Amino acid sequence: MEDILNSLSTYGYIILALYSFGGGMVALAGAAVLSSMGKMDITLSIAVASLFNFVGDSFLFYMGKENKHAVKGYLSKFKGRIHARTVLMMRRFGWLAVFIQKYIYGVKTLVPIILGISRYDIRKFIFLNFFASILWGLVVGLLSYYFSAGVRAWFAS
Repeated sequence: MEDILNSLSTYGYIILALYSFGGGMVALAGAAVLSSMGKMDITLSIAVASLFNFVGDSFLFYMGKENKHAVKGYLSKFKGRIHARTVLMMRRFGWLAVFIQKYIYGVKTLVPIILGISRYDIRKFIFLNFFASILWGLVVGLLSYYFSAGVRAWFAS
């Protein structure tokens, strides 16, 4: 078990970066748990996850903007409930959809693509995505860190 934890602390930031590129909350939560155990650094984990989440969503937006025909073929798979809910969320919440989508599985990939296909301003998206990624990293990372530390303390007593 100790070998696995040492491997995760060695390669954890690389795994976290790659997984966060796709929006992975689980990797950030895992890094926060490892940070509470002293195997990783919570500040660096949040920074890496936020940065790569920002880059990943910006990449999806760019793909939607520059490759509309290829992306529309991909979106045809999601014509059902997820696509409809994504469009409704964007109409209902407007710019807040960039923040909300970070926390909803299945939607977090579609919102940047759909915004890219639409005539959404790229500068506005980059600005909103930057702050949404930081907020996402802080919320998921710190909640996971403090919750895991609390659970460990509760079991220790």
